[in-house]
Parts: sequence; structure tokens; C-alpha cells
Amino acid sequence: MKAQRLLIALACFNLALLVFLLAQIEVRFFGWRFLPRPVEVNSVGSVLRGRALEITDDQGRIRASIMVHPEDRTLPYPETVILRLIDQNGGPAVKLATTDRGAGLLLGGDAQGTYVQLSAQGMRVTKDGQQQLIP
Repeated sequence: MKAQRLLIALACFNLALLVFLLAQIEVRFFGWRFLPRPVEVNSVGSVLRGRALEITDDQGRIRASIMVHPEDRTLPYPETVILRLIDQNGGPAVKLATTDRGAGLLLGGDAQGTYVQLSAQGMRVTKDGQQQLIP
């Protein structure tokens, strides 16, 4: 009799724990989203820290990223921080980068090989693979 009471108490405890855990998460079931409780946001002093940030679309493709690339001693590349905004075809439409040598901005065009690049050295316009440097 005591063993049966113990098993019933353990089953009730497990059920209560399961309900508590399910109440803490967002449930997705065949495309439907269920939020058991509203999401709370604490905006006072909140900080998001990490080595990289990637934002994906509904299909799981990366559409934006912020990354820190370490210095490469084999090539003359310093440590670089890059923000990329990626179009639906997977190409970077916007790149914003900074190093200890300066910063740069690249705006991609609708055609392959067409973009504008701004940096401290000047502006470079590339259209269909033909480059023009504007100091």
C-alpha cells in the first residue's frame, strides 16, 4: 500500500513539473504558435552579449549577421567587425565593416558585380565588373 502511494505521489510530482516546464516555453505545432503566457521584457539594463548575431527568415536562411573576425597573421587582415544585410538570393546587399585601419560601407546593386564601396580612401563604383575610383 505504501509503494502504491509513493508511485502516485511521484506521478503527480512529474505531472506538475511537466506543466510548469510547458508553461515556460513557446510551443510550435504544425505551424501554429502557442504562447502560454506573455513574454516579459526587462529593458532596464538589459544587455545581449555574444560572439556573433544572426537573424534568419521563416525558411531558416540567414538574412542579417554581426560578426567579429579575428586577425589573420598569414594574410594582412586585421581584426574586423562586420554587419551584413543579406538579400533573398543569399548575397550581401549591405556590408558595414570596421578595423583599426578605418571603416567601410558596401552597397550592393541588383546586378551581379554592381556595387558602391565607400571608405576613407575614397569611393569605388563597380558596374558590371568595371571599376571607377573616385578619390
